[in-house]
Amino acid sequence: MKLLTTLIVAASAALAQAQSVCSSDSQPTPLALAERFISADCEDCWRAPEASQQLTSADTLVLDWIVPGASGDDAPLSAAATRDALVRLDMLHAAAPKAWSLQGPSLTANRRSVRVARGPALANYVGTSIELTPASGGPWTAVLLLMEPIPAGSDGTPIARNLVRNMLVTSWDLAHMPSGQLRLIESRPMNLPEGTQPQRVQVVGWVQDAGGQLVALAQSACVSAD
Repeated sequence: MKLLTTLIVAASAALAQAQSVCSSDSQPTPLALAERFISADCEDCWRAPEASQQLTSADTLVLDWIVPGASGDDAPLSAAATRDALVRLDMLHAAAPKAWSLQGPSLTANRRSVRVARGPALANYVGTSIELTPASGGPWTAVLLLMEPIPAGSDGTPIARNLVRNMLVTSWDLAHMPSGQLRLIESRPMNLPEGTQPQRVQVVGWVQDAGGQLVALAQSACVSAD
């Protein structure tokens, strides 16, 4: 895995130079995070326009998770379901919905600066990174997501969605890191699940403290390389 990580991250960085740069650099910083959890059993929930009525702030980043349903692989939304949704619900101390549920919005304290980035897809993987500065305080939990924006009117949804495809969670504790370290960074290849459209994928990342409070939040956008 270490060799795979090195190869994919290096190749993604090289390809990114030639194609486009996808990072949170110079992008607007979301001020809050809201998360919709939809049961894979509830196709009507995916098709319902009212799911967005509670989320009106342009400064709020809204994510959509498809939670594995009781019907397993026979659930209508099973192709997009991920067990990461169950992990995230556990982090939020929330139960899996029978239909859909909303968590948040959670405000970010913006006490740190977090940077996220991704490279181009390579063999169903994409190189990703999340970086926090300054490297002080903590311990911190960093969450990095592969997120696929779904336009309104596409894939059966009447509203625009940000579908979570994969999740990485890592812990940073300065007590176990070299003294004088100026930043905290994690670089990993992340798998693109079947059905993902790689050209649409972005990364979203945040850092939270031991109490679960968001201290920094960022999302990438792709711009043409000069």
